[in-house]
Amino acid sequence: MATIEECLGALDRLAEKLAGASGELRSAAAPDRSLSCHVTDLDVTFLGHLREGHLKEVRTVRGASEPRAEIALEMTGDDLVALVDGELNFARAWAGGRVKLKAGLRDVLRLRSIL
Repeated sequence: MATIEECLGALDRLAEKLAGASGELRSAAAPDRSLSCHVTDLDVTFLGHLREGHLKEVRTVRGASEPRAEIALEMTGDDLVALVDGELNFARAWAGGRVKLKAGLRDVLRLRSIL
């Protein structure tokens, strides 16, 4: 089971990927959106903001976050780490129920192109 620190590290790597994206991926990362990621096995939610291709203002709260983010993810810590490290296919994990996503269709397509 991934720790809070490992999950934060995965989010940092995600931010690096977003910042280092070029061309089409960079434009996919460009929207200004609030983001939450509830890690079910740790019962912790990471809240942040996707802005200018970076994940900013990341904070951690216990339990599921009540304020709704424009992009809301839910998964285990191990799946978060595997997803960011490219070891877990986003589309398959989402279709199989391992990753839950609440977002508008345009955001779903953008996130899929990044991950």
